[in-house]
Amino acid sequence: MFDETEKEFLEELLVTPSPTGFESAGQQVWTEYMKDIADEVQSDAYGSAFAKLNTSYDVATIMLEAHCDEIGMIVQHITDDGYIYVNKLGGSDSTIARAKRVNIHARKGIVSGVTGNTAIHLQDKKNGGGEQPKWKDIYIDIGATSRDEALELVQVGDPVTYADDYDYLSDEIISGRALDNRIGGFMIAQVLKRLKDRRDELKVNVVALNSVQEEIGGYGARMMSYRIDPDAALVTDVTHATDTPGIDHKEHGKVTLGNGPSIQHGGANHPKIVEFIEDVSAKNEIALQHEATSVRTGTDTDSIFYQKTGIPSALISLPLRYMHSPVETASFKDIEALIDLMTKSVLNMAPDQTFHVLK
Repeated sequence: MFDETEKEFLEELLVTPSPTGFESAGQQVWTEYMKDIADEVQSDAYGSAFAKLNTSYDVATIMLEAHCDEIGMIVQHITDDGYIYVNKLGGSDSTIARAKRVNIHARKGIVSGVTGNTAIHLQDKKNGGGEQPKWKDIYIDIGATSRDEALELVQVGDPVTYADDYDYLSDEIISGRALDNRIGGFMIAQVLKRLKDRRDELKVNVVALNSVQEEIGGYGARMMSYRIDPDAALVTDVTHATDTPGIDHKEHGKVTLGNGPSIQHGGANHPKIVEFIEDVSAKNEIALQHEATSVRTGTDTDSIFYQKTGIPSALISLPLRYMHSPVETASFKDIEALIDLMTKSVLNMAPDQTFHVLK
């Protein structure tokens, strides 16, 4: 499915911390890989980066987009005893934050720590012991005995990530921290690589954009899509695989791990691009699942589609179990299918490709 070099690239992306607002290390990994594939690689002031295949000045430009940042924590306060209180970066979940190994990314290097957890024997259950913690309750122990000692290692504003690594649950299933959405950066890179290999069939310019700060508002995609101003955008991010126990399909829809990527309908998703992708999927026998967007997609698609005079956009999502946790889980079967679908969608686009609802 993927060769050793491609797997090594994915693994390096996953282990390179890129908390939202502090994505430079991961972006260095992505841009170095893309230099061997693209005609040009550029970045902006905040660290979003794109890689481009140039076909002609006279043809449409199609943008493939993913975000590179991950959720995390940030140092907010250091007590006189040297304990470090944190707040969330992005949509981090305080209820799973206790009793974890963490890395604080300080200017002098990584500082190891653990998030404190009072032993069950010592909890005062009459006065709230055992309740789900809020972020104000989460602290990190780095072994310091005073504020001054802690300040020699870390400072307020340093980002924090879980120390968890990736693992293969089987030949087909991968699990770990930050699959959301480092896996997206991997997929758009592989799409561009395959398009380069089939360049004689390519009729449009293609830009692969890996954006920063999606987890706090889609700002990187907003800046770069305004700058690139493509004729259409295919966005990829993760979506909830709802095939695990305890999830109400009437409320959240049904998406199954291993049953292919999901296409979203409604909201920012341009109906003609969605129809185009569905046709490519059917023609090439690529499994495709479907989701409804009631208001927002919750992805960079929401930041891209309205730029300038409008960028026709569609979201192709990768099913993911246990989102925003250190054990996010995805299927290589879905990853391969999404890359194939995106690649063939671009190859089917005409030099003068446009998408208009009323035409």
